[in-house]
Amino acid sequence: MYEKFVANVRLRRMTVFLAIAVILFLARSMLTTILLTFIFAFLAVRLLQHVRRHVRIKYPWMLIAPVYLLVIAGIYLVVTHYIPIIVHESHHLINGLINFYNSPQFDSNAAYSFVTNWVDRLGLANQLHNGVNGILATITSIGHVGFAIVVSFILSFFFAIEFDDLKKFGKNFLTSDYGWFFQDFNFFAQKFVNTFGVVLEAQLFIAMVNTAITAITLFFMRMPNLASLTAMVFFFSLVPVAGVIISLIPLSLVAYSVGGIQDVIYILIMIAVIHVLEAYILNPKFMASRTQLPVFFTFVVLILAPEIMGPWGLIVGIPIFTFLLDIFGVKAIPKKHRPLKLKEAKTDDSDHQGDPS
Repeated sequence: MYEKFVANVRLRRMTVFLAIAVILFLARSMLTTILLTFIFAFLAVRLLQHVRRHVRIKYPWMLIAPVYLLVIAGIYLVVTHYIPIIVHESHHLINGLINFYNSPQFDSNAAYSFVTNWVDRLGLANQLHNGVNGILATITSIGHVGFAIVVSFILSFFFAIEFDDLKKFGKNFLTSDYGWFFQDFNFFAQKFVNTFGVVLEAQLFIAMVNTAITAITLFFMRMPNLASLTAMVFFFSLVPVAGVIISLIPLSLVAYSVGGIQDVIYILIMIAVIHVLEAYILNPKFMASRTQLPVFFTFVVLILAPEIMGPWGLIVGIPIFTFLLDIFGVKAIPKKHRPLKLKEAKTDDSDHQGDPS
């Protein structure tokens, strides 16, 4: 019976997949730490592999240690200098928007009244309010989030500097008495890296480009509270597709309160340019997975994922959904786009040589 089970690759992999799902469900209280560790480690190893293509680096710590020191210095600068500015500007911005929303000037504008009525009918305001409150609650939970960031940062650092040794050590699991379990675990790890990691990395780069374009545009428009608006656009840009649309609402309100309908038109033109840039240049360049999910599925995932995973669902919902599609064979990722090599040999149904990490 046991030999038949091990020989049945499909049943075996489904069992391993369910076991991993159960473990993650039991460890759901550490979901933030797990996701942050993966993201930090993935980016660090990607950087290491990119540099190694051009420069010979024998020991990973020679690159990873200086990079992490620079990151720590950057975090210290942001926390001590920019965070107080963003908090102050955000408080001023929110009060200004509330006063403008309650002003007779806003009520007398037919276009905004029409939009407001439709927003109220669809209940988008409550959904947006709940989503923003969830994100703010997570951010303001300094103790929990701070601990998760510190632990993830440390774990990812040791993973990156010992990446070569971890690959060698991981191969020992594949030849153990229960090697079939770790071979299947390696199979899912490869799928996870090749889908979740790539899509999340691409969304991060796209968010950075979108934020840079928005910040430059707002600077030339002489918009107030530039730091808080830029930070808001960056966080919203991490939400695939819907992030640009969500950020349009507060940006339009601020633009109208500052320069009237003319500035709103500028904002709309900027959003249209960003959308075209993202759809026709950034997505084909960065989205190596070529997921191209229909918009309907994208919004369904963005609605359901926060209910299942909380605020994290807005950011990782699409990558996880893409990972599940790849697992079920709905959308395979071309091998030429697989960036992170955690193993030396090729992996398929009959050959499982690789690193389980």
